[in-house]
Amino acid sequence: MTDPSNQIGVYLEIGSKRTLAGALDWPGWCRGGRDVEAALQALIDYGPRYERVLRAAVLQFQAPANASDMVVVERVAGNTTTDFGAPDVPPSGDTAPVDDVELVRLQELLKACWLAFDAAAQATEGKELRKGPRGGGRDLQGIVRHVVEAEASYLTRLGGKRPNQGHDAVDVSLLVERQRQAILDTLAVAGRGELPLEGPRGGSRWTPRFFVRRDAWHVLDHVWEIEDRVL
Repeated sequence: MTDPSNQIGVYLEIGSKRTLAGALDWPGWCRGGRDVEAALQALIDYGPRYERVLRAAVLQFQAPANASDMVVVERVAGNTTTDFGAPDVPPSGDTAPVDDVELVRLQELLKACWLAFDAAAQATEGKELRKGPRGGGRDLQGIVRHVVEAEASYLTRLGGKRPNQGHDAVDVSLLVERQRQAILDTLAVAGRGELPLEGPRGGSRWTPRFFVRRDAWHVLDHVWEIEDRVL
């Protein structure tokens, strides 16, 4: 999916008010701006932070120094979710089959994002977050709950089921562990093509590639929010 010159392939999701730039082969590395130039610059600016996240995974990634290290290979029309700031329209390559090697890569990438989120939350425990528009001014526990709830919703879009909370609903760490395992398991099933393309009530399900793209973006967006807001 990348250019033969070893430039990083990027797609643009262009809404009426906001543009998102995402790396095709590196889910989670996606940033936005008011226009194409601002989105691409934001992507470059966050490259080193994304690189630090992937140090925990068996993936080799080097952040680009400037825009010449990237090439825009696809543009997709965005929607109201794009204008809100969240990726919602997958690039065409996200429909490609997922073989065993790519499945492991996607799972390892997600694990690295989760590890970064857990580390940011642990490092911020007991500290105050600067108030502001990002995240609606949520405190740390509010951010954690939001990410967990969002991942549960994303899991159903992939075709999985929310883990049974049982009597352990108050144990957030146990719920997170169960949910993350359910995500990894469902990714494997979806990657083998064993899930219907539509849900029981209609509507297209997310492909494994787009699921990881959206989930990794959301987790890392809140990792960086925590890091930026901690006092």
